[in-house]
Amino acid sequence: MKKLIILATIILYTFSAKAQQSPLDDITQREIIQEKLPLAYAPIEERDIFWENRIWRVIDVREKMNLPFANPDRPFFDILVDAAQDGEITLYDTETDDFSYPMSMDDLNGKLFRSDTVEIWTEAETMDLQVVQSEINPEDIKRYRVKEVWYFDSQISVMKVRILGIAPLQEVFDDFGNFKYEQPLFWVHYPSVRNVLAKELAFTDGNQAARTTWEDLMERRQFASTIYKQSDVRNRRLGDMYSGVDRLLEAEKIKQEVFNVEQDFWSY
Repeated sequence: MKKLIILATIILYTFSAKAQQSPLDDITQREIIQEKLPLAYAPIEERDIFWENRIWRVIDVREKMNLPFANPDRPFFDILVDAAQDGEITLYDTETDDFSYPMSMDDLNGKLFRSDTVEIWTEAETMDLQVVQSEINPEDIKRYRVKEVWYFDSQISVMKVRILGIAPLQEVFDDFGNFKYEQPLFWVHYPSVRNVLAKELAFTDGNQAARTTWEDLMERRQFASTIYKQSDVRNRRLGDMYSGVDRLLEAEKIKQEVFNVEQDFWSY
């Protein structure tokens, strides 16, 4: 028994030594990002909010500006799921988008994993039914919803925006492979996930020394998006009222109206 313990210790030490001797795939140790904390939001007095409008957007990861969301080395979807599985953040059910219903790990696994029954032919040429469990491929997440608030702060006379939530969208197909619709998997309360995103690098072209985190990217709004909904008494989306080019024109109109509000406040 002593010999086995000694042998196991030697093997463990050998593997540990090899791990320590592994060459560094960089020119220096990178530690700044791991120590970084996001800047706290400045407090807002309710009486200083002179104007406000809630807007929902869609980010398509297939657009060139949004390619970091689909980075195969570390997709944005994996960052959110890993943080939830590690207990760092809470995910919320998609029944509403006001973060009212926290999801349990069982709820999350029910979203991430799907069980299918497949036919398996044995060597004896008999057919057996086998249950196969498959996990969502991050590459299948093509779009994200973003919920945000635009407001005019009368204290500093500036139009500002804050992201409230992010939801990955999953495409749903029928039995023949035809696209039916897309549905949100879960909502993430963005202010609560900033600490996690501040420690996750987002791929950026150009100067690799200017390392950008996901929190930097979101706060700088370095993404392309399309407005699909704004605050409405009937909770209607633009797609419910417009189609084709008209929907795009209406989205651009909403964007221009937000811009004009700030200009009007500055008019004398």
